[in-house]
Amino acid sequence: MVTKIVLASLRGFCAGVIRAIDIVNLALEKLGSPIYVRHEIVHNEHIKKDFESRGVIFVDELNEVPDGNCVILSAHGSEIRVFKEANQRNLAVVDATCPLVIKVHLEMVGAWKKGYKVIYIGHKDHQEVIGAMSNLPNNSCFLVGSVEDVDKLSPDLGKVFIATQTTLSVDDTKEIIESLKGKYKEVLLPGAQDICYATQNRQDAVKELAKVTDYILIIGSKNSSNSCRLVEVAKLAGTPAELVPDPYTYKVPKELYGKIVGVSSGASAPETLVEALINKLSAPVEILKLKEENVNFKLPDMSELKRPILV
Repeated sequence: MVTKIVLASLRGFCAGVIRAIDIVNLALEKLGSPIYVRHEIVHNEHIKKDFESRGVIFVDELNEVPDGNCVILSAHGSEIRVFKEANQRNLAVVDATCPLVIKVHLEMVGAWKKGYKVIYIGHKDHQEVIGAMSNLPNNSCFLVGSVEDVDKLSPDLGKVFIATQTTLSVDDTKEIIESLKGKYKEVLLPGAQDICYATQNRQDAVKELAKVTDYILIIGSKNSSNSCRLVEVAKLAGTPAELVPDPYTYKVPKELYGKIVGVSSGASAPETLVEALINKLSAPVEILKLKEENVNFKLPDMSELKRPILV
């Protein structure tokens, strides 16, 4: 079997994911089922299935939520229209948007009010991107995901503010930002804290894993942007890697026999999945220790949360 497992100490849940999961748990505790969640609370199928077994119903749009109910908005952020619709329908709403995402939203709006065009670096159709860009008029915010996208932008945008999807790392955005700085005379850069600390830390950890392992396994769902990116980071560092969405059904390939295997997980992958994969690999475990994380986000006040009274 596998010779040794090297486990990244910086892995798994970030503070935003912990906060979002805690919010759903508190809502269930206070109101009981059903609780509605618009989109996945975080991008992990195992978390979704666990909540569904406890009475959480996941919906794509608010018209699927019956009157007189509570709806929780996912950690990735929601469009402005969603908040307006919830208010019009008098639904009980708990916003689980990650505070880092909200911070970027506020910066985008602030820059726009000062006369800047906003250029947003992110993945098209990702929920965080859709929510962030909904804060501004179409002709004021432009999405780019590559240097090629920058080339397609009008050179006459005037002064621009650069915002980024929080789940991209400094490495992910560096080339695009340099291209934008070369194209426009007045460029206001995002703050260093706009990049999710967990995204950067987990990518840095995978780079270190790549130096001491023969192969890397990343636990995370296929629709988890940060998990998929960890696989890419490992490969770019020169070490073969693959995504493991479900450790319980994962079959260890014979190619890994006798190899040193690195293990990490995306920011929305629960630790139980890490434990399941380690058990499956059945080899001695060495911890790759890096810097510690001590970020915590305050929960919203849910003391007054109740189901609306139907009239």
